[in-house]
Amino acid sequence: MLNKNIVLSSLKQHGFTEDIPEDQPTLEGNALQKARHIYRQLHENCFADDTGLEVEVLCGAPGVHSARYAGQAKNMQANVEKLLREMEGKSDRSARFRTVIALILDGKEYLFEGEVKGEIMRKKAGNMGFGYDPIFRPSGYGITFAEMDLSEKNRISHRGKAVRQLVTFLNQWAG
Repeated sequence: MLNKNIVLSSLKQHGFTEDIPEDQPTLEGNALQKARHIYRQLHENCFADDTGLEVEVLCGAPGVHSARYAGQAKNMQANVEKLLREMEGKSDRSARFRTVIALILDGKEYLFEGEVKGEIMRKKAGNMGFGYDPIFRPSGYGITFAEMDLSEKNRISHRGKAVRQLVTFLNQWAG
């Protein structure tokens, strides 16, 4: 997807193994915090992301706390079960997934965002994907993310949309 002049490397390839802070109140803040931390440590262009599931009737929760919704252990099964309990009796089940990617390029910061709207199901369906995928059905589809073929999910997903924006920007930058 990227111009041949762009070379991606992983944190592992740089020997970077430390924990990256992620304690901001917004997805944008967390993505920027992580990218800034890496940039300060490695002095390299970099990008980082944060993703959250935002449920309308829960005032945007779990949102920035999606990974730790049921506690610090990052137990996705417990997160899903907690969300389903909190949604019991709620008729408005509208939700959205959002991904924000923060890019630091030559010291300048850029943000890219992808979103997919949908609804929270009353019970889990499907065994593909991860996290909240078994209870999230994107608008216009009759199946959850966890029932969806990976290529289809990537085509419509919040993360896929944000990544395509990033790739387009980098390819224009690299010429």
